[in-house]
Amino acid sequence: MKYKNRVRSRISNLKDPKNPGLRRNVLAGSIELSRIASMSAEEMASDELKQLRNVLTQEAIREHQMAKTGGTTTDLLQCGKCKKKNCTYNQVQTRSADEPMTTFVLCNECGNRWKGYK
Repeated sequence: MKYKNRVRSRISNLKDPKNPGLRRNVLAGSIELSRIASMSAEEMASDELKQLRNVLTQEAIREHQMAKTGGTTTDLLQCGKCKKKNCTYNQVQTRSADEPMTTFVLCNECGNRWKGYK
């Protein structure tokens, strides 16, 4: 059963119209047939899907860091979703040192999250 699922996964990924690069690389010989047999789903993913996963991973890391440090409560920032002023914010240097810090804000009322630059 596991073997069947792996074969189906390979066929599905090779036929996927959103992932023409994988099929092209296999047909051109850039990816050896023995290699495709052992590739993971992440390795076979389209460039678009890899980029989306990377963005989601980075966002999850930032959210985890914000939750870990707690943040500072303020009433100076207003939530764009619920319009209340009960927020917690953190400032993190996400870009180069000569760029302004990124402010991550969490609404304590509705849970809305957003970021800005100061």
